[in-house]
Amino acid sequence: MEPEIQSAYNSELQRLEKTAAEIESQLQTLEGIPRYYGDDLTEQALDNIRESQRQALTIAGPEPYFGRLDFEEEGHDQPVPLYIGKVGVENIETGELLVIDWRAPVASMFYSFTGGDEPATYDSPDGLIQGLIYLKRNLVIRKQILQRVVDAYERGGENLAVADEFLLYRLGENKDNKLRDIVSTIQEEQDKIIRSAKNLALVIQGVAGSGKTTVALHRLAFLLYQYRENVRAERMIIFAPNSMFLDYISSVLPELGVGGIQQTTFTDWTLDLLDQEVSMTDPAERLTEWFAIGENRPTLTNEAPGRWKGSLHFKQLLDEQLQAYETTFVPEADFTPWEGATLRHRTVREWFHTEYKHYPLAKRRERVHARIKRWMEMELDKVWEVHLKKDYKKSGSAKLKTYFKLWPAHTPFTLYKLFVSELEEMPEALRKSSAKSFKKKKVELEDLAPLLYIRDRLHGIDGNDVFDHTVIDEAQDFSPFQIAVLNDRTRGKSFTILGDLSQGIHAYQGIRDWQEFLGLFGEDDSAFFRLDRSYRSTMEIIHFANVILERSGEPVTLAKPVFRSGEKVVVHAVTPDHRLETIRRSLEHLRSGESSTVAVIARTDEEAREIHEYLAEQGIETTLIHSGQRQYRGGLSVLPVYLSKGLEFDAVLLTDVDSTRYELNPQDAKLLYVGCTRALHHLWLLHTGEVSPLISDLSDDIYTPELPIT
Repeated sequence: MEPEIQSAYNSELQRLEKTAAEIESQLQTLEGIPRYYGDDLTEQALDNIRESQRQALTIAGPEPYFGRLDFEEEGHDQPVPLYIGKVGVENIETGELLVIDWRAPVASMFYSFTGGDEPATYDSPDGLIQGLIYLKRNLVIRKQILQRVVDAYERGGENLAVADEFLLYRLGENKDNKLRDIVSTIQEEQDKIIRSAKNLALVIQGVAGSGKTTVALHRLAFLLYQYRENVRAERMIIFAPNSMFLDYISSVLPELGVGGIQQTTFTDWTLDLLDQEVSMTDPAERLTEWFAIGENRPTLTNEAPGRWKGSLHFKQLLDEQLQAYETTFVPEADFTPWEGATLRHRTVREWFHTEYKHYPLAKRRERVHARIKRWMEMELDKVWEVHLKKDYKKSGSAKLKTYFKLWPAHTPFTLYKLFVSELEEMPEALRKSSAKSFKKKKVELEDLAPLLYIRDRLHGIDGNDVFDHTVIDEAQDFSPFQIAVLNDRTRGKSFTILGDLSQGIHAYQGIRDWQEFLGLFGEDDSAFFRLDRSYRSTMEIIHFANVILERSGEPVTLAKPVFRSGEKVVVHAVTPDHRLETIRRSLEHLRSGESSTVAVIARTDEEAREIHEYLAEQGIETTLIHSGQRQYRGGLSVLPVYLSKGLEFDAVLLTDVDSTRYELNPQDAKLLYVGCTRALHHLWLLHTGEVSPLISDLSDDIYTPELPIT
């Protein structure tokens, strides 16, 4: 080790020992104070503060910080070393700030500064602060052991583009069964998204591997820090594509010291709000139908159920029906509980349509019914004869019960069912299929947003069910109607909406242009970002996947890889008789290296089950991932290509990449692109018969035709 490097390492080692000792000392002090479980509010508040400190120090202990920035603020005579970590740490006795929270304003320079001698700035509560940066240093600390020191910038030094060395080092690490935080490697374009203002609907188009999911999760942590007086974790929510994906991302927020944020799927969340009045049709049936091959291959039309019922046009049609329903809500009859006492129809209408207009329909009905009861009681008080009063009360109660039966008492489902049956504009095939499933109280995904919309019009939205911030992942598979109902439940249009149109494999229900969402918010309340750099895969894998995407026949955004080179992509032809054996031998080779997570990605569910059964017979332990999966276990997985979206593996083996399973069309191109971009380091493709036209005739520098196994 060179003397300068050794000196820097020794200096950082001393600093680490000092910081670690302070953290340990504070932890021991806090752990020596017993938790308080009494009723005294002051003691409860103090206990909560101590518990928060305990949790923060526990996070900081193994890896106190990851970066150092030497910054000389304008007006000062020397730079001050600032150490950046996941949480802030202060010396209790001296008040010295040993570690600065990565979300603090001054820490933003660690991510935004990319070199040069010009002054750097950051926004502080006191205004814009300017100064000079003398050193930017990356550090790798594991279990309080200093493993790596990389200087990304030194004022007056050569600075020969070593900034990416640390990033490439981290990207080269293998994956386990959980997504991890990227707080030490956040890039400038990602940091801009993370630190954007709260009351904006951010729409992020991010290519595969651009880190859009982790950026969204870090944004949640930032908002809780920056707007701690205005937002609460329990009032934030993340909508993920499925339960397995929720399990996969479950470690990121705890690593950042954030807990309590709701994490769910749109389906589970909506069914709960609907009090389980309906149930879902088997999603596997639609998935099997949509991702079929051969003669059963589906054709997408504009009348696809998901797109039709998910449109704002359908929402407008429901609005018209709800308005008509409201107009005829009050029965066109006077109420006469007994002779000589009559409540006129026009009076009841006045109560319902004017005095209680600001209430939702069901609440209005409840208020008017209560007022009618009070009116009848007041009329009864005018009767002095005891025997008449008794008779009037009895007959009045019976007539009131009959009168109330004239009022509609629909549930969200029964009203939706009625609307669909009466909607002339709905395609006939869609009406018939809906009626068939509705008989069993079964609905499809595209029915959930309309049902929730009707439910909210009937019963209103409780303040406790309104979110401070909403995150929607894989949003290209959402509909405008879904976004609209979530907008009604999100304060200040505070959204982070992220996805990739190039991975829109569920075209029967998703969008084709982000403007379909942006138009819901308006220019002043929204912002659009593109993340085009892919940090997941090697250059070879990204170049290969980009060719597939270009052949889709649709306008696409191609990924720009970081300069991380690896092995060539392997494409190999196998005979049908040796197909399964070749899969097994290929896996042996891929797993013989450093790959911790390996995936065999098949075209269909049926083919995935076949491969899984074969590997099990060969004594190879694998996990078969299916549509109902709730947990991702890592290791060796077998799954259909449509379920691989959102996941990543050290090595991927795609099977049966032939001309019948992956044809030259947008749907198959997106599927194959998704499968290929799951791979971090190694990508192999096998095919029987004629290779898919999506990868045929590729140049030799993109793939190798030989399979290097013995």
